[in-house]
Amino acid sequence: MRTAYQTDLSGAEWSYVEPHIPTPKAPGRPRVHTLREILNAIFYIVRSGCAWRLLPHDFPPWKTVHHYFRTWRIDGTWERLHAALRERLRVRIKRDPQPSAGVVDSQSVKSTGVGGEQRGYDGGKKVKGRKRHLLVDTQGLVLKDKVHSAGVMDWDWIKMLLQQAVRGRVPAPQISVAGRRVTGERTRARIGCRRL
Repeated sequence: MRTAYQTDLSGAEWSYVEPHIPTPKAPGRPRVHTLREILNAIFYIVRSGCAWRLLPHDFPPWKTVHHYFRTWRIDGTWERLHAALRERLRVRIKRDPQPSAGVVDSQSVKSTGVGGEQRGYDGGKKVKGRKRHLLVDTQGLVLKDKVHSAGVMDWDWIKMLLQQAVRGRVPAPQISVAGRRVTGERTRARIGCRRL
């Protein structure tokens, strides 16, 4: 038994999260480490910001933890878990589980010289790096996000983000656009949104 960290899941938290974690599809070797310990290790890394290789030794090996983190990212487990937690929180604050409105905004940040096509220049903000578009509900809970080159125009990616959100049951006409670069009449007309 190891010492508990502040990032460890409580019994109640684990009982809610556990049904959303995928089970193995085929029989194989029995697990050496529990999924709860894997999640505790992932939450430790996310909260502490440490490198994978610096994961304390009382957690499962970092390669095992990273394997699960990557697998769940690729198969959409994190998105499904996030959506379930968001819906549960909305119900707890007496809101409809599915948001009827949202706000989208972008942020450009400088990045390192290594980058390839994920790095570009945002002429409006005079930043060379990456851009993040974020769609949130009226409570500030994330609905969709996208990180890409800062060189792309806002309306192109906002439109794509909204199309993804519409497939995720957020009604597009009730989504507002924030930020000084994307609130112009032409931009709103191109993406089909109203003013905030």
